[in-house]
Order: sequence, then structure tokens, then C-alpha cells
Amino acid sequence: MIRYEKLHGTGNDFLVVDAAADVPDWSEFAVAHCDRETGVGADDPDRPTGADGVLVLDLDATPTPPEVTMRLYQPDGGTAAMCGNGARCVARWVADRTNAREVVIHTPAGTRRAEIHGDEVAVEMGVPSFEPSEVPLARDEPLVEEPVEGHVVTALTTGVPHAVAFVDDVDAVDLETMAPPIRHADVFPEGANVNVAAREGDGFAQRTFERGVEGETDACGTGAVAVAVAARRLGLTDAERVTVSPPGGELTVQVPETGPAVLRGPVEREFDGELPGTPTQS
Repeated sequence: MIRYEKLHGTGNDFLVVDAAADVPDWSEFAVAHCDRETGVGADDPDRPTGADGVLVLDLDATPTPPEVTMRLYQPDGGTAAMCGNGARCVARWVADRTNAREVVIHTPAGTRRAEIHGDEVAVEMGVPSFEPSEVPLARDEPLVEEPVEGHVVTALTTGVPHAVAFVDDVDAVDLETMAPPIRHADVFPEGANVNVAAREGDGFAQRTFERGVEGETDACGTGAVAVAVAARRLGLTDAERVTVSPPGGELTVQVPETGPAVLRGPVEREFDGELPGTPTQS
């Protein structure tokens, strides 16, 4: 049996497991235990079932600050190079074990630094890019306010590819119908996460259809950064610090003129337990 903890960042929830755990196939583990009907928590009516991914962590507590290598396995068995809310959960997990207030996180998208501020965690998100080769796009020019599958979107990478569409009311959008054609559009050779955003006070409301989850999530950190950066690119805000509100809560995105964006928001620990490393075993 494999020990795990379940944490969430503004509703974006993850199973966190030590990389040393005896799991023969992490993709199979994620597919089984992230399932929203039959996955972790299905035996307890007081707990939410499933998760948005499995975070596999290899911690080195020797350096100051401590360093951790993060791998994210998604509910479809695939992996993602970066996850903002996942990285924030990783930092909390490390801080609980080391009492550190700063954590270095190594991801496939690059090394990120995180800081713990009470119940909130802030994490560097790298430098967002609209460059076609970096998103990536199947074209040579940036895709900014152009129609894709019947919707005007802007494409960028915040560690993973995103398409952002600004709308009048995010709740009026049928995201399960709108998003899949954009997510699989030919212009996105590696697919894309699809975000809808709308002005809400001084910030933006956000909903995201996540690649790999293949559905809507309560929050998406890389998506929140994409919304804030796209809004600045399109002149919808000139603020360096932008509030982005997905269904799961409120996130703050700092978008400096140069250097990495920073994502900040709350992280909560839900519960822990044990799961079979081979999901087919009883």
C-alpha cells in the first residue's frame, strides 16, 4: 500500500506521493485513483472523489532552501510539464516536512522558486511567451485575438500551452461544448488548455478546460497566469498585480515587465491515507 496526502490549491486537487513509493506504473496509478467516480475517496461520502492529478515528488532536504523534483501525472495517464497550483501544493508539502519558508522546485518546464506566506504559497511561473515555437503553434506568427474553431482566442505558454478567450460572462459559456474543438485544433500540435475569462471588478473571472484532465477544473494556476498575461497584452488591464478568480477561489498573478510571473493563493491539506500501488489489486 502507498502512502499519500491529498492537497488542493483553490480547489485544484492532487494526490501527493513520494517518488520512492513502490508504484510499478505511475500513469496507471493516476488513471485509477484520479477518477471522479471510482477514485480515491469513493468509499467515503464525506470526501470528494478523485483528483486533478498525482504529484510524484523526490525531496532533497539537504540544501538550503530544500529542493524537490516534481512530476505530474494527469487523470488520462499523461504528464504535464508545469502546474501552478500543483507546484504550490508541492511547496506546502515540502514546508510541512522541513519547516522551510522557501522551496526550489524542479519541473520539466524549468526550475521554480516558491515561498510560503502563512496559508498562502507564491510560486514563480517562468516567463510567459506568445512565440509560436514556444507555445507551440503550427504557424510562424503569434496567435493574438484570432478565431479558432469559431471563438476569438489568444495563445501563449505559461509552462504549458493555453488558449484564452475573453467573454462577457464566463458562467454563460458551455465550456464542455466550446473547449474540446479548440483544445484539439490543428494550430495546437500538442493541444492546449482552454480558458474563458471575463472582467470582474478590478480582476477577471476564469474557467478552464484542462488538457489531460479533459474537463473543467475548479482552478488552473497556469491558466490564471495566461489570463492575466493575455489581458495585459490586449490592453484589458495595465495592472502589474491581477486578481483572477476561478470557481475554486481567488488567485493573485504578478506580471512584471521583465522576469517571471508569480502565482499566489491558498493551499489546504484535505486528508491522507493509503492506496494500492497496483490499482487492480484488492
